[in-house]
Amino acid sequence: MPLAVVIVTYHSAAIVADCLNSLRDLPDARVIVVDNASTDNTLDVVRKTLPSAEIVARGTNDGFAAGVNAGFAEAGDADVLVLNPDVRLEPGAVKALRAALEVPGTGIAVPLILGPDGERHPSLRRRPTTLRALGEAVLGGTRAGRVPALGELVVSRRAYSRPSTVDWATGACWLVSRECRQALGPMEERYFLYSEETEYHLRAGDSGYAVRFEPAAVAIHLGGEQSTSAELWALSATNRVRLRREREGRAAALGMRLAVLANEVPRALLRGGRHWRAVRDLLWLRRWPVSQPGYICFSAQDWWYHNQAHSDFQLMRSVARQRRVLVVNSIGMRMPTPGRSTQVTRRILRKLRSVAKFVRRPEPGFYVMSPLPLPFYGSPLLRRINATLVRAQVRAVTAALRMHEPVLMVTIPTAWDVVEPMRRRSLVFNRSDRHSDFPEADRGTIEQLEGALLDHADHVLYVSHALLDEEHARTGERAHFLDHGVDVEHFRPSAELPADLAAVPGPRLGFFGALDDFLVDFDLLEHVAKELPDCSLVLIGDATHDMTRFERYPNVHWLGFRPYATIPSYGSGFDVALMPWLDNEWIRHSNPIKLKEYLALGLPVVSTDFDELAAYRDRVRVANDPAAFVAAIRESLAHGAPLPSQRLRESVLGYSWRSRAAELVRVAETG
Repeated sequence: MPLAVVIVTYHSAAIVADCLNSLRDLPDARVIVVDNASTDNTLDVVRKTLPSAEIVARGTNDGFAAGVNAGFAEAGDADVLVLNPDVRLEPGAVKALRAALEVPGTGIAVPLILGPDGERHPSLRRRPTTLRALGEAVLGGTRAGRVPALGELVVSRRAYSRPSTVDWATGACWLVSRECRQALGPMEERYFLYSEETEYHLRAGDSGYAVRFEPAAVAIHLGGEQSTSAELWALSATNRVRLRREREGRAAALGMRLAVLANEVPRALLRGGRHWRAVRDLLWLRRWPVSQPGYICFSAQDWWYHNQAHSDFQLMRSVARQRRVLVVNSIGMRMPTPGRSTQVTRRILRKLRSVAKFVRRPEPGFYVMSPLPLPFYGSPLLRRINATLVRAQVRAVTAALRMHEPVLMVTIPTAWDVVEPMRRRSLVFNRSDRHSDFPEADRGTIEQLEGALLDHADHVLYVSHALLDEEHARTGERAHFLDHGVDVEHFRPSAELPADLAAVPGPRLGFFGALDDFLVDFDLLEHVAKELPDCSLVLIGDATHDMTRFERYPNVHWLGFRPYATIPSYGSGFDVALMPWLDNEWIRHSNPIKLKEYLALGLPVVSTDFDELAAYRDRVRVANDPAAFVAAIRESLAHGAPLPSQRLRESVLGYSWRSRAAELVRVAETG
């Protein structure tokens, strides 16, 4: 496995050279220096000391975790050694850490940390609890650490003399495996500094990846800044409370807050200084140390009745782990009308039910609103009236949520009229589809709105290389390719099948998702049902097409809409997963999330062709006509997928939605 070393610097000119010099015995490792907007000559020192180092110069200092995440993104498919710039590695340290990482079940390896005087640093820690915080307040950290229930510090000399697993370790030096990194996603950036490594290591343990201590690996850590800076001391104290809140809830956070105050108040009375700053910040505790912009997403879907696996929702749910998010449900591209739209009454009624909910919070930090629109986009006057109406509703909600200068992400083009005059941090056009190709759209009007967004957005995100290439002359450096993600934890193979699927005889050829008549080739599905009568064709999803055409085929089972939470268990019952797309402009510029979901389940996949499939031809069977599609299904039933099931799953582990969301935040906030 390749190795990358990530060093995050900030005004580190005086200390980074020795750190880089200690890496000279790693000729095969990539050294990535991420600089958080230093104003000294840090980068000049890096270039002079190690010319081969790769430099990521960030425009802002958003904290240690933001720097590490930028390094993670640059490292790609590698194990990553995270180093503070004031760390010097002893010879053989990396070799010992890599050996520790090979122990089954290990996700993170940490070394023995020594001070510049050769004294051992108590770098190993137990899981934070209120009782341990109280124990340290009463007894002091070292004495409390002698009793595991009363202290977070591991102080026993014996513990530092032999390999072991720990709950977490201080973040000056740690090696994380590619597999662990891909499973966990990015570090939590909201802490800014301190507790972010605690959260990450604890999250690794929660996910089944052990933190392993290896005393044969030795690192020298200068340290000391926290002990001299009142601001950093207070930040360390308050982040202990924030960490407890995020992991255990408000009641547990209150207990931790009181325990940390019990530690700081007596010391403030005796010593003053940094302890008074900690007391003040604990009493007037801000939710997060640094104010961060909220996000408003004008979605092309509706949370209450569309597939919640859609990219808008997945991205925003992941962003909501770090920022406050408001999703504005689709305001439509035209009013459904008889003759041009299918199931008109049903579509109007479900939208009215959505509007009746107005604003809800399905998940922490994640708000969904359904404004009342007037979707008459063919008339300039009615467009202006609709934009004013929707904008007034959105502004009222954002004022209540205290989102004063948010990042605006627009997926549906009709939102341009709404967002054009809105105050914002930046405007991101999520070009996930060419909506003017939507069959029911007023093509001229939607093309005009898409053009306005392409011209005026600060950033344009693409999931299709073909569409990016077509529009690159117009978008230039504002264009970014952001591939779809997959919820790898959610889409795990399940041995237990839903009862209605288990009752369907095998072999089962399956499809889950929206059965829309402008996406799915229903003629092809009927051909499959006709040519493979001994197979069951299982279709899961809401349909805009007349499904009565399949009633003549006893081997076709349309199960209708199923909740997102149950989809992996349904997919696990497929013998072959199908992607029977139409050959049209919409599909040619698409990148179906479903592909990665099927692969995460380890399923053989048969698909019609589209541009973004080019990178997956080693693991997906592609067919260009009905006869070839049926032949590919037969081959999949006889021989399975082109790659083993576990390798199919592993091939998409690096595409977590958290990693996609981290890239979105980086683009939207720093450019």
